[in-house]
Amino acid sequence: MFQRTEPDEILKKIHDEERKQGRGYLKIFFGYAAGVGKTYTMLEAAHTAKSRGVDVVVGYVEPHARPETTRLVQGLESLSPRIIEHNHIQLKEFDLDAALARKPELILVDELAHTNATGLRHHKRYQDIRELLAAGINVYTTVNVQHIESLNDMVASITGVLVRERIPDYVFDDADQVELVDIEPNDLIERLEAGKVYQPNQAKKALSNFFNRDNLIALREIALRRCADRINKMTELAKADKGIDYFTGEHILVCISSSPTNAKVIRTAARMAAAFKGRLTALYIETSDYIRMDQKSLNTLSENMHLAQQFGARVEAVCGDDIAYQISEYARLSNVSKIVLGRSQTKKHLFSKPSLVEQLTFAAPNLDIYIIPVKGTSVYRYQKYKEKPQFVLKDFLICICVIIAITFIGYLFQNFGFSEANIITVYILGVLMISIMTSQRIYSIVSSFLSVLVFNFFFTNPYFTFQAYDSGYPVTFVIMFLAAFITSGLAVQMKNSAKRAAQTAYRTKILLDTNQLVQKEKNKKGIIDVTCHQLMKLLNKDIIFYPVDELNLQNPIVFSIDDSKDIEKCINNNETAVATWVYKNNKHAGATTHTLGNAKCLYLALRVNENVYGVVGIRIKNKPLDPFEHSIVLSILGDAAMALEKEQVIREKSKADLIAKNEQLRANLLRSISHDLRTPLTSISGSAGILLSSSDTLDEKNKKQLYTDIYDDSLWLINLVENLLSVTRIEDGTMQLNMTTELIEEVVHEALQHISRQGREHHIQVQQDNEFILVKMDTRLMIQVIINLIDNAIKYTPKGSHILIHVFKQKQEVCIDVQDDGPGITDEMKPHIFDMFYTGNMKVADSRRSLGLGLALCKSIVNAHHGTMSVLDNQPKGAILRVILPVEEVILHE
Repeated sequence: MFQRTEPDEILKKIHDEERKQGRGYLKIFFGYAAGVGKTYTMLEAAHTAKSRGVDVVVGYVEPHARPETTRLVQGLESLSPRIIEHNHIQLKEFDLDAALARKPELILVDELAHTNATGLRHHKRYQDIRELLAAGINVYTTVNVQHIESLNDMVASITGVLVRERIPDYVFDDADQVELVDIEPNDLIERLEAGKVYQPNQAKKALSNFFNRDNLIALREIALRRCADRINKMTELAKADKGIDYFTGEHILVCISSSPTNAKVIRTAARMAAAFKGRLTALYIETSDYIRMDQKSLNTLSENMHLAQQFGARVEAVCGDDIAYQISEYARLSNVSKIVLGRSQTKKHLFSKPSLVEQLTFAAPNLDIYIIPVKGTSVYRYQKYKEKPQFVLKDFLICICVIIAITFIGYLFQNFGFSEANIITVYILGVLMISIMTSQRIYSIVSSFLSVLVFNFFFTNPYFTFQAYDSGYPVTFVIMFLAAFITSGLAVQMKNSAKRAAQTAYRTKILLDTNQLVQKEKNKKGIIDVTCHQLMKLLNKDIIFYPVDELNLQNPIVFSIDDSKDIEKCINNNETAVATWVYKNNKHAGATTHTLGNAKCLYLALRVNENVYGVVGIRIKNKPLDPFEHSIVLSILGDAAMALEKEQVIREKSKADLIAKNEQLRANLLRSISHDLRTPLTSISGSAGILLSSSDTLDEKNKKQLYTDIYDDSLWLINLVENLLSVTRIEDGTMQLNMTTELIEEVVHEALQHISRQGREHHIQVQQDNEFILVKMDTRLMIQVIINLIDNAIKYTPKGSHILIHVFKQKQEVCIDVQDDGPGITDEMKPHIFDMFYTGNMKVADSRRSLGLGLALCKSIVNAHHGTMSVLDNQPKGAILRVILPVEEVILHE
């Protein structure tokens, strides 16, 4: 049965095809161990390509002192390696910039999983290769099975060796071609024993450890299975493209923590997502202990988040101290079907809390929960970081003052005959107040203990000693201490929760405000200003914005929180180069990342799909952005990018509309001119022909009539051409107003001097109020307006009609009315009378068709003078065309 393709799927395919166009071709030579012949096979393929005329260059090949490999490198052009000094040792690295400058058709880069030396642009070599592919360069490379991220734990459990150099799975899966280089494990062992892989002393050590026969067999099986998984995935994608037998509804959730063992849980979840063909989401719960995390834990957390992103997981962050509740609520709202957790190794005792798994099972009984065994402490029980007590004079004085105050109140209670229970309640209240008013938990604990001692000293018999004769007092003291301790703890917890909730609400408010503010802005500058100021409010950090214009990164715009000149250190060639790389590659880079990490700022792209509309630099000093902040920042940048895309679409649409409008104008002008110029041109040429051929036989009266006709037709053409020039200048925006202050009476009289000869056949009068009115105008254009209005009245009224030009002042405006007593303008025509090329059904007195430019031109000129035009009915008949202009402040009276 035919299945309709969803629009989102069509758009995704279009974006994928556009992204692939112009990109290079990646081929990976894949093996299960060193020495199987990956580099050798790659070099043989390079020679074959060169024999076909392909431009082949060796970017970097690790020869490993193998003669066969070294011999194959010869005959191929090779780039010189880049020499990097590290701990007084010279390291040879792949020169990415030299490869991009050479830009061959095919380049060979060995060791895909290699970690670059400090100081290079990228942390990993696979990132170098991705940049080569983006530049349109085809790449051959090599990698072993133990270097694939999701298989790292599995290989380590087999071989006992934890491989540090790894590549994300998507690099392997997204390769255009993977060629498995395979030999029998026994043959590989023989090569090792023969010294063809390592030096004899190294080979002997390798054979006794990593390269034993059982390990090689297991690694070979994993490599074969991984290639088969890649083929299966390609088949499923092909089925999805054709809409055949493919559906996934699985959504797998894995939690991120600062535990070193969390990486194994993430890898397992990624393999499950691939197996179930589902989505993968990584969730981080930011608790109140986050602010006390040490740098090591922060780095581990950042690495785990980066690992999840490598697997294509969508990283989300939520806030709250109840981890089980936060996970279950997110799973419920996001339609999660499976949750992957690490197994706790903590021992259970009588008073221990339920484990996270037990809490989750109770909170979300309908979800599938997968437990992954890990070594060490609990993966998901958030580590409680002990707060180091610090002496704060203000808090110390608060404790002393509160205890003195409640002791005084206790004396009052004792004098009024209240029982000791009431006094104990006062002390508990005091401890509660201290918990709320001080900044550290230690003060509430100490005040709980002191309140017991003070109560014992002042209110138990014998007084003013720390002894107590009554046998029930020890129990009273214990209960009093526990009550004070518990209430103070609850107060501190509530205070911290309130602070956390206020901070979360503040961040969320900034996000919502940003969405509303950027939607209100109509231009690019306003959107940039709103975005950067909102980021400053959220992060309290300096922001640098690099706008994009005409597909190039422009000069940075600085937004400083304290207007200090220290921000200028972040504006130099090195920082600009990082921002440029982010723009070209549509990825984040800079401080706290593995790409150009020596930069002073973290650079993020404002992007929608593959289109980048700007680059934001966030000045990171010491501590990286916390996960929740990072999530909010990405949301803000997403809103800003959408607004910039919308603004660009509107701007491009306006340009397209203007071009279409100009094209339509040209078409209408050409069509009208070609048709309407025939009559005057034919008249002129006919009259001139008669004068040339029959001038001797014509009497003076007929000659004068012919001359008059030629003159009148020429004036009509001159007026038409003047209108056409003015219309084109207005439409393309090149009309410049030369504003001067003029007497309106003089302008009207000047216009009457240019009225056509047909005006003599009408009664034209001027009426003006008894005052001199000054108007700021472009005299030439305003004369043209009055001429067009009078000519319009002449054209559409019969001979002998009366035309009145009435000028009068109305408040702070001057009105110029051109009145006639002709047939008038119907109600159907009034809404269109100022439209270009509109002539209606009126008959022109001089037998010519009007182009319909005059009144449209008049309205455009009047609007440019901040005035208005309107059409009114004249009484008892006729029409009034009214022009209203603002007057100057100076008005001269007679």
